[in-house]
Amino acid sequence: MPENKSLIGTSWEPKLPLIASTKASTSQKPLPSSGSTLWRPETELVDGLFVPPKDPKKLNKLMKKQLKDTAGTSWFDMPAQTITPELKKDLQILKLRSVIDPKRHYKKADFKSKALPKYFQVGTVIESASEFFSGRLTKKERKATLADELLSDNYLGDYRKRKVREIEKEHNVAGVEKWKIKGKQSLKRKKERRVVV
Repeated sequence: MPENKSLIGTSWEPKLPLIASTKASTSQKPLPSSGSTLWRPETELVDGLFVPPKDPKKLNKLMKKQLKDTAGTSWFDMPAQTITPELKKDLQILKLRSVIDPKRHYKKADFKSKALPKYFQVGTVIESASEFFSGRLTKKERKATLADELLSDNYLGDYRKRKVREIEKEHNVAGVEKWKIKGKQSLKRKKERRVVV
């Protein structure tokens, strides 16, 4: 029974492959004899440490992968954001902002391209003390996302409902209204149907 010695501090031993025994199976690949006792595939680490490739093309490719994706020095190295579902909804709303408010007019955007921006930043607007009553949102009006804020706004809700009614009115067939049963006339029609049947 081997004794377990407790070592104080850290110890390091190189990871050497086991020497092939005489009963080696035919399915295993024989170790190449390269003069050294260490053998490793090119994809593995050497003794748990990273060794950069000797080929300059591979080294450049590896360095490009490690570089952070930024907008460039003229944009102060703004990083590319990871797009979450909430951010995606907010960006889509910003693209369609001209539809939201009828009183505001924006420069014509590129509606046909569905691609979302790659480089952007999201921030919080902090109002000054002079705008306490005029340009400030109350705590009830503040929401987590832009979509939630727009859905909770009463003015925009009324505008959306009015626009939906206008669109429905345009697309309705002209003779549909006269067939709808309204008020007291429905009782008379019910009685007439009973008599006829």
